[in-house]
Amino acid sequence: MSHHRTTGVSRRTVTKAATAVGLTALLGARTATAHAVTRLGPRTLDVSVASPALGRTAPVRLILPSGFDTQTGRTYPVLYLLHGAHDDYTSWTRETDIEAFTEGRNLIVAMPDAGPTGIPTAWRGGPDYETFQLTEVPALLARAYRASGVRAVAGVSTGGYGAMAHAARHPRMFAAAASYSGILDTMAPGVPPLVDAIVARENLTPRSLWGSPFLNLLTWRDFNPRSRAEGLRGTPLYVSSGSGVVGGSGDWLPEALESALWLSAHAFTDTLALLRVPVTTHYYSGGGHNWAYWKGEFRASWPMLASALGVPE
Repeated sequence: MSHHRTTGVSRRTVTKAATAVGLTALLGARTATAHAVTRLGPRTLDVSVASPALGRTAPVRLILPSGFDTQTGRTYPVLYLLHGAHDDYTSWTRETDIEAFTEGRNLIVAMPDAGPTGIPTAWRGGPDYETFQLTEVPALLARAYRASGVRAVAGVSTGGYGAMAHAARHPRMFAAAASYSGILDTMAPGVPPLVDAIVARENLTPRSLWGSPFLNLLTWRDFNPRSRAEGLRGTPLYVSSGSGVVGGSGDWLPEALESALWLSAHAFTDTLALLRVPVTTHYYSGGGHNWAYWKGEFRASWPMLASALGVPE
């Protein structure tokens, strides 16, 4: 059942009941180590992670709770925020007030790298951003930053894809998931060429992602949130998307990008409805594929995320 509200890409730069044993089993044997830490402010720091899954050092930006240094016996839930295509892990602090917004809310915010395309998946014969974000970073946070087993995930654009793909492919790892203008059916009409274009824009070979959508259909399906929607049963969900050019204001490029994902989002939430998996949706007229809309959508989804994390709204 869906709950509907009606309303009118930037520069690069376990649930609450999880036990320590369960967390260890989930995270597996491979571990990443903090290579270097750069403090950017009283609560914000960049951690450089030596990642076996990526074969390189990769960054994750953290916002720590206000009392982290004094309440040394306390553990904290983690909100993972994923960036979009042709951007990077700094986008949420650059484009939003997430630092001020989370002040006093007793949670860790983690913003991991997803590479230049922002598609946090296991690439075909290449880097494994899924393992980096879901195994290596959580293990580091549990070990070095007193992260609990309670997590929620949200993302914009390709990060919105990541939020739903992660939650669907790893049931019960996240207490809630939210997507803002995400690519939620990677096999919808017109979407595979769009995904190819995102990859090609970074001077990468499109087939280096999941292979051919025809010859490697099973791989594409395996990483498609819509195809894995059953895995989202029991997870609170929020999905928002705009119609873009239809009903838009004339800002052509971001509205065209938003339009390209409209049917994909609807196909995804229609599948959830058929499966009787609850989701809160916000489909709105017009809208562009940019932060002007995503900031408001994050705020709208916050009560759901906060409830799942067990922190104040």
